Amino acid sequence: MESVNIKELNDRIQQESAFVDILSMEMGKVIIGQKHLVENLQIALLANGHILLEGMPGLAKTLAISSLSKAIGGKFSRIQFTPDLLPADVTGTLIYSQKKEAFEVHQGPVFANFVLADEINRAPAKVQSALLEAMQERQVTLGDKTYPLPEPFLVMATQNPVEQEGTYPLPEAQVDRFMLKVVVDYPKKEEERLIIRMNNTGEFPKVCPVVKPEDIIRARNVVREVYMDEKIERYIVDIVYATRTPEDYNLEGLRNLIGYGASPRASIALSAAAKAYAFIKRRGYVIPEDVRAVCPEVLRHRIGLTYEAEAENVRSEEIIEQVINAVIVP
Repeated sequence: MESVNIKELNDRIQQESAFVDILSMEMGKVIIGQKHLVENLQIALLANGHILLEGMPGLAKTLAISSLSKAIGGKFSRIQFTPDLLPADVTGTLIYSQKKEAFEVHQGPVFANFVLADEINRAPAKVQSALLEAMQERQVTLGDKTYPLPEPFLVMATQNPVEQEGTYPLPEAQVDRFMLKVVVDYPKKEEERLIIRMNNTGEFPKVCPVVKPEDIIRARNVVREVYMDEKIERYIVDIVYATRTPEDYNLEGLRNLIGYGASPRASIALSAAAKAYAFIKRRGYVIPEDVRAVCPEVLRHRIGLTYEAEAENVRSEEIIEQVINAVIVP
């Protein structure tokens, strides 16, 4: 690890990450504000992860991923999850051709670079689980054959936090496969005024392709090379372990609030997301602030709250804040 030339790596990342600002500017043409959302979409894209968005209707969740796909020139597909949706409607199926007297593969909407799973919690678990293989192994099995998904591949799922009627909670195995969970908030007053003005004129700017999918794949390889010191690795492991055994980190008060802690996927996601965050900030090495910056998005959906926590209205964000403040920074 001592042989890593930080200066050379920094210079290379300065060069390779130039497209990040161009991509943000292009998306900024149609998305007013929501910088946090755009930044996390870029982190998920560069770290080869998936993103779960939770927010009220009308907060540009759908617009964000469709704009991202247009700016990268990738194939975009939208799946509207409903209670009567079937797994084959997501992954595709085999259809019998009388002419050829054989089964033909009909690929579903999941075969795209950017897949929007809109209102994912409106479909039952059997449909949600149709995405599991695609999200984890980047492939889909139809019949006795397995088909690889295009690269880059990003699933962005949305869910509405207020409506409970006709919704199904996501299975833990499904939630854990999302690298990030982002809570989208309302725009600021000035931003909302600009949104009104843009809609009143009726002249919506068009998003043009400014990055190629190959550029993203190349950037992902560079993100993996971002230097992470052993101290930062230990720091990540300590944060994750503090959610499992809080009493070992002088957090005895959390013992009755946490039902289960973050999984090893959380450690992997924290590491990958911190590297992607450093890349976006034009740095060739990870610092503790990078880890702290991505912690809420990586951990908020991976910590199970007890009935006691729910009764006391304790949110997972409050637990994450206590954990970050308690774990010693290297």
